[in-house]
Amino acid sequence: MANFFLDNQDIRFLFDHIDLEEVAEIQELDTRNGQADYVPDSPADMVDNYRRILEIVGEVAGETIAPNAEEVDREGNTLNEDGTVTLHPLVQENLDRLTQADMMGFTLPRKYGGLNCPNLLYTMATEIVSRADASFMNLFGLQGIAETINAFASEEIKDELLPRFSEGEVTGAMVLTEPDAGSDLQAVRLRAHQDEQGNWYLNGVKRFITNGCGHILLTLARSEPEISDGRGLSLFVSERSERVRVRHLENKLGIHGSPTCELVYDNTPARLIGERQRGLITYVLALMNGARIGIAAQSLGIAEAAYRLARTYAHTRQQFGGPIENLPAVAEMVTDMQIATEAARALTYESSRMCDFENNNLRILEYSDLDKDQQKDRKQKSRSLKRLNAMLTPMSKYYASEVCCYVADTAIQVLGGSGYMKDYAAERYLRDARITTIYEGTSQLQIVAAVRGVSSGTFETYAGELEQAEYEDAGLATLKQKLVEAKTEILDAVKFVKTRSTAYLDYSGRRLVDSAITVICGHLFLGQAVKNDRKKVVARRYIEKGLTQMKADLAMVNSGDTTPMDQYRLLAGPVPAAS
Repeated sequence: MANFFLDNQDIRFLFDHIDLEEVAEIQELDTRNGQADYVPDSPADMVDNYRRILEIVGEVAGETIAPNAEEVDREGNTLNEDGTVTLHPLVQENLDRLTQADMMGFTLPRKYGGLNCPNLLYTMATEIVSRADASFMNLFGLQGIAETINAFASEEIKDELLPRFSEGEVTGAMVLTEPDAGSDLQAVRLRAHQDEQGNWYLNGVKRFITNGCGHILLTLARSEPEISDGRGLSLFVSERSERVRVRHLENKLGIHGSPTCELVYDNTPARLIGERQRGLITYVLALMNGARIGIAAQSLGIAEAAYRLARTYAHTRQQFGGPIENLPAVAEMVTDMQIATEAARALTYESSRMCDFENNNLRILEYSDLDKDQQKDRKQKSRSLKRLNAMLTPMSKYYASEVCCYVADTAIQVLGGSGYMKDYAAERYLRDARITTIYEGTSQLQIVAAVRGVSSGTFETYAGELEQAEYEDAGLATLKQKLVEAKTEILDAVKFVKTRSTAYLDYSGRRLVDSAITVICGHLFLGQAVKNDRKKVVARRYIEKGLTQMKADLAMVNSGDTTPMDQYRLLAGPVPAAS
């Protein structure tokens, strides 16, 4: 029987390598879990429970979701005349199978029928599901809707909606984007107004909404028409009804099993989530952080699937008297695909772990009896973790999605002409991969967010903490020293950038962020190499290759060249005439 957890050596290694007991112990401090029928009685019991959960997800992914993926990709979903959407029968089968396995309330407290898993475990599960079918992840991965309701809604709304999520009765959608408000969410225009009784109603159009046909819609709307920026936006929850309809299903390059909808709100009844005017500034920003990690995990799943196809093909395809993996050019492609995927996984899992630390630290502040000094320390830790995650989450989304596109593209190259044909899944992986660098914030926007942490001292502090590790192995110690020196080179480049214009920081952002990622992932690989001899080879290859590219990137940063900005019209050429 196929099991996408048990057959993945790296995920199982990281499950054992990462200190999950440390995360799990605090996860259970939430007093709402005490009202559940089952609560693990020790951290070890919790981690054993996590392993069983991933085995179940792995089995469903391997035995049900993956075999359904090709047919779902070919046929997609159906828009009905009444503005509703009928999911492909196999998509519904996937949902039903996960519901039967009690996997649809992954991070919700047990009070609501959830599994109370940390985000790190949810990230692992999301990767496993995405390897089976990236488009289905967009339904499974929208459990962040329930998390947002749990974090910010009233007790009445939570008690009403969250058990329905856990039971698999409903799916959700994050309804943000509009025709004229894509990355710039401050431009959202969909209107929210109250009647004389204080009831809220929504009117307007939303576009590019993943699973917009879902039952529970979290909608960003303008509740203060006199305020034109983000301060005029609030967050609302509404249920699928005849007052909100799907006007159009997008005809997309990939992820065909995931319905992407244009929604029309026609005086749709809604309820306010949290407080007015905090929709974008507080609630959506928190939701987007989780969504970034979710897309990073989705990217890992696609990359893993593409790598496995390429690895198998390179081993079995005979040319020039032997398998093509004997050819140096092919061997380098396949090994670099694997190492890049492992690096992106290390960064994404570390970011998830740090998000859990931030969330759990807030749990301690809320539920524990702390004295004044303890509260002060916890609040300081909360600020530090918030700054760190503000850098790591966009870094992970950016890096994992770019790696995903690279690996999926390289897989087609390994397969050659066969990869270009629909006989193999390689072309589907590339089509599915391409959206990951775009939705939930483009790679360029992630870089703008991450480079602030690189240039403000967050990267320096975090890298300094990673440098505290000591290695008895001389080879690992040497590699660590190279990373220490690389950090200094990055900080010197940052100093130079700060002598230039603000635009130059954005212009240099990709090279600075790539350099910082090389150092961070290098340290993470060194930590893994202590427990795994294969990872010593992986670390050396990754660090040596990465530092070579880093030196070229930093040389470009330190050159001060701004030709693409200064000579844009000349280099880009005239705007093409309409044909």
